[in-house]
Order: sequence, then structure tokens, then C-alpha cells
Amino acid sequence: MKISGFTMAKNADKLYYPWKQAIESILPIVDEFVIALGKGDEDDNTRHIIESIDSDKIKIIDTVWDIEKYPRGMENAHQTDIAKKHCTGDWLFYLQADEVIHEKFLPVIRQRCQDLLNDTEVEGLLFRYKHFWGDYLHYHNSHRWYKNEIRIIRNNPEIHSWESAQSFRRIPNFDGLNYRRQKNTYRLNVAELDAEVFHYGWVRPPKLMRNKNKALDTIHRGKEWVSNHESHKKDYYDYGPLNRLKVFKGSHPAVMKEWISKFDWEEDLQYSGKPSKNRKIHKHEMLKYRLISWVENNLLMGKSLGGFKNYVLLKNK
Repeated sequence: MKISGFTMAKNADKLYYPWKQAIESILPIVDEFVIALGKGDEDDNTRHIIESIDSDKIKIIDTVWDIEKYPRGMENAHQTDIAKKHCTGDWLFYLQADEVIHEKFLPVIRQRCQDLLNDTEVEGLLFRYKHFWGDYLHYHNSHRWYKNEIRIIRNNPEIHSWESAQSFRRIPNFDGLNYRRQKNTYRLNVAELDAEVFHYGWVRPPKLMRNKNKALDTIHRGKEWVSNHESHKKDYYDYGPLNRLKVFKGSHPAVMKEWISKFDWEEDLQYSGKPSKNRKIHKHEMLKYRLISWVENNLLMGKSLGGFKNYVLLKNK
């Protein structure tokens, strides 16, 4: 059995992604790690950081992004597909630049891949998610945040990254252009995996969080929209009161130790009180979603109440 790791990114260093840590977290169980690396800005050191990783498993594919050809976030999916096409494994393990796997899950993941290797009904493996917010001690258990996602797929040429690269679908005869296509696309049959993705995409110094959001808005909405809508916003991100979130009492992945030691924006965060009236309310702060989340977490034992699921969960697998 062979497992390929793969990912894509651009300007990951200057936008404060734990890019190196994401790669290193699964290197022990993959046979190769393919990276579609977009041409970044002159002040970005992403390539240098990748090359500092002492491993012959890493393969860099240099790319140039085209958000006019692939608008509405589809360039993310396109870049993910580029990396996928260069993978040679039986299973393909996808991590985004802000997703890290705890070392305690690695044996479980590898064994699950081995056990299901010849079960062709299974097209992917489903991970649980822990979404950190603001700092490394608070995370979401809100209805507004996805609880599960596909991160390992079978090496099938009909399986493609989908929409803005959050997930995957099987798309026969795909034209390679419309990654938001709905018609004649198929949700993957997946098996559950007793493992978790630590998602750090919303843990940054407030000023860098604003920069990251501008970059994402540019990819999804275009430069003109960002120019018209971002100029009036503050130059820092308001995470809101963190005491409304769950407190993390476990351990972070070992590869994150040095990265977490750089945390120095505690004084810029709000740990109690009411949300500011001078900003648009976060969706997870809305009363209706807080009520739904309470029902899910206290009455339904964490089970989601409705909501879209981009997979078919196979029973007894």
C-alpha cells in the first residue's frame, strides 16, 4: 500500500499559515508529499520554508494562479487537482495549509487505509474537525462550523477537488474548468475514521487575520470587489468574546510546539463581555445558530441538526 500526501498554497508564509507543520504532521505515514506551489509575492518565503524540510518525499510543482479563469474560489480546487494528478499512491491524503494532524492519530489512519485498501466501495475517509478560533485554547462546537470532512480519497481520476477545495466529488468527463458544477457530480462513499483534523485557519494576529481574509475575498470575489468593500474596514480582525467558545483541554500536535510558542497577541483579543456593535456579527454569534448549537451539543450528543453533507456515509465499514 502506498499513501500520497498532497496540498496547494500561495503566499502561505506571509499570510501566517502553519504550512510547514501541516506537511510535517503526516510525513511519517506518506510515501510522497506533492505540493502545488503558486508563484507568490517577492516578500513571501514559502518555498524556502518547504525546502528547509529534510525529506526526499517532497515534490514541488510550480504553478501560476489565474483567478479570472477560475473565479469564485475555484482556483483553490484547480490547484488542488494539479497536486492530485501528480500523486502515485493508492490513497491520497489531502491537507490544507492550516490543517494539522496529531501524531496520536497516525497509526490509526494508516491501519484504516490498509484495512480498506481492497474495499473499492469506499472512495474516501471522513475526519472529525476541531476549529480553533483566535488563540490555541478556544475552538468552535457551533452549528455554523462543519464537524466532518473528507481528507483521504482513493486515487481515482474521476475524483476531483470541488467548489473552493473544501471537499471532493466524483465528476466523470470533467472539463477541468467548472469546479462548482452540480449536475452529473456524485458525492463520495466514505467510511468514518477515528481521527481528527486540527484546523488553525482562524488563529492569527488580528492584523494578519484581516490580510488573510482579504486574500480569500480576492480569490472568491475578485480584486474589484475587495477594493470597493475592504477599504472602509478596520485593519485588524475582531474575533469577538472568546468565552462563548469551548475551552481546549487536550494537547496540540507536537509539530505545532514552536509555532504556538510565537503566540503574542493575547492583549488584542476579547475574552469576555459582549460583541462589538461596530462590526458585522459573526454567524456563529447569531441567536438562531446559538440555539441550534445548544440543542445539538446538549440534546443530540453532538449530532448535526440538518445541514448539507457532501458525502454518503457507509454504514458498518
